[in-house]
Amino acid sequence: MANHIPEEKIAEIRHAVDIAEIVSESVLLKKAGKNLVGLCPFHSEKTPSFTVSPDKQIFHCFGCGAGGNVFSFVMKRDGLQFGEAARMLARRCGVDLPERPLSGAEKRMASEQESLFEINRVAADFFHQQLVRPSGADGEAAMAYLERRGLSRQTVVDFRIGYAPKGWDHLIGFLARRRHSPASIEKAGLAVARKDSSGHYDRFRDRVMFPIYDDMARVVGFGGRVMDDSVPKYLNSPETPVYLKRRILYGLHRAKEACRSLGTVYIVEGYLDLIALHQHGVFNAVATLGTALSPEHIRLLTRHASQLVLVYDSDEAGIRSAQRCVDIFWKEHVDFRRGDVFRDETADTRILVLPTGHDPDSFVFQNGADAFRSLARGAPGIVGFLIDRAVARHGLTTEGKIRIVADLQAPLTAVNDSVARALYVKQLAETIGVAEEVIHRKLMEAGTRSPGEGSPPPQASAAEVGERFEQRIVSMMLQFPEILPEVVGRRALDWFASGRMKALGEAVLRHGLKTTTELPELLAGIEDAALRESLAELAMGEESWTLKGCRALLTRFLETRQKSSTGRSLQLAIEAAERERNEEEVMRLLEEKQRLAVRRERQKMSILRDKP
Repeated sequence: MANHIPEEKIAEIRHAVDIAEIVSESVLLKKAGKNLVGLCPFHSEKTPSFTVSPDKQIFHCFGCGAGGNVFSFVMKRDGLQFGEAARMLARRCGVDLPERPLSGAEKRMASEQESLFEINRVAADFFHQQLVRPSGADGEAAMAYLERRGLSRQTVVDFRIGYAPKGWDHLIGFLARRRHSPASIEKAGLAVARKDSSGHYDRFRDRVMFPIYDDMARVVGFGGRVMDDSVPKYLNSPETPVYLKRRILYGLHRAKEACRSLGTVYIVEGYLDLIALHQHGVFNAVATLGTALSPEHIRLLTRHASQLVLVYDSDEAGIRSAQRCVDIFWKEHVDFRRGDVFRDETADTRILVLPTGHDPDSFVFQNGADAFRSLARGAPGIVGFLIDRAVARHGLTTEGKIRIVADLQAPLTAVNDSVARALYVKQLAETIGVAEEVIHRKLMEAGTRSPGEGSPPPQASAAEVGERFEQRIVSMMLQFPEILPEVVGRRALDWFASGRMKALGEAVLRHGLKTTTELPELLAGIEDAALRESLAELAMGEESWTLKGCRALLTRFLETRQKSSTGRSLQLAIEAAERERNEEEVMRLLEEKQRLAVRRERQKMSILRDKP
């Protein structure tokens, strides 16, 4: 697809967009020296390893290895081909591109998605008009119900809340008059086929309707709520080609800017809970869609906020929901190696259980936004929550304390930092009145220590040390291209032992890199994804290279490799002397080999010390 866009247009786009600006729309970036860092959007991590270089206009994740230029990022983030990513960026920065015909498959996919988005948009308008300009008593009753729930007219308009009228085919008829087929309406999740194959009927009937948007503010589905005690209380759209529940959060399209500016997001369970918070000015709140919080939800949220607060009702159902989510948060977001996680008030994940009898909706209407925020600030972190729940469940009798320690055994064993674990053990010991040593002993029984803990790190092999040296040479070539003529002149790559490192070095030389500003062009010309990501990683360093330092490194590398070659020749000479039974020559050569080995070991330690 790249062949359809002239190279000069690709270059124009590349120079017109800023990778940091593009990435920051989906990753919460923080300054780290010359670079920006954040949590990788392409894999689950708790400590930021995703790095963007504004100077070099490239990115790299040191966790999963993803890397490249702005086109690579958009392609990977949005699942696009190169041409699609280029056209999206061109529209954004105002670069005109020549049109090209779509392939048959592209036409079908684009047509289907466009049709579903259009059907959902029109349906949302239909439902909204049924509520705000009702043609009968039913619509008026729906508005009266929302007013009794405390929602203002402005809130109804802001969230495009609507009403699905009674009857079996009001929406189908409305959409059919706009040339949408029953099959398409069914595919959008708005109609259900009759069992006798006699046609379709409306999925949503006599319900208050909440349109669900993706983070690009496109309607992808709906949630419908009854206004009496009928069941089911909520009815949601089924999953469709444009609506995957594990990837969509209600209200995120409205909340993401507030989440990014405040650094915190509140996660609630209901549409009305979310809307009530927004109406009271708590704009950094989102809601799940009738499903449990998923790993994809957490990864999506951590792009916009570093602190996540789960908000639950105090009833048994709410507590069960909170405990179900603990395991997911534990794996996806909590990092006990961060210093601020030791204190509940600054933990990166907290669980807020509201006072008895309240959900977020009722609490904020009765007590206001400031009281809600104050309560959230005092919410415990995950371990604090687990301790509180265990005490509430078992009590502080002797038998209760035994069960509390048993409940906390697995979570405390999973804490990935010995200092954090010790602090939590102390917190648990003080709470239940049991000696810390007893709890530590119980954790040891469960195998608290990870395999190999306390043992010395494995020594790097000669091959690994050699590859690290070659890696430094390639990093130098990328970060200080002025040295490339000497790399070529001294035939440095001929001495590379690693085929992978040699391929990386040759790619740099083929491009003829002159300055680091050409790195995006270099990466764009690499078709092999693994090669491109490795080059991005090596280019990301911030060493202060000088021509003198580069020459010294190159000289030391060549001397080391030439001596290694001498060593191989020496071994062949020893073997020849042994075959000839020349003991005097064997002894002389062995002494020379020993001296060479000592020099190599010193050089090896010097390389390891110099490794950035």
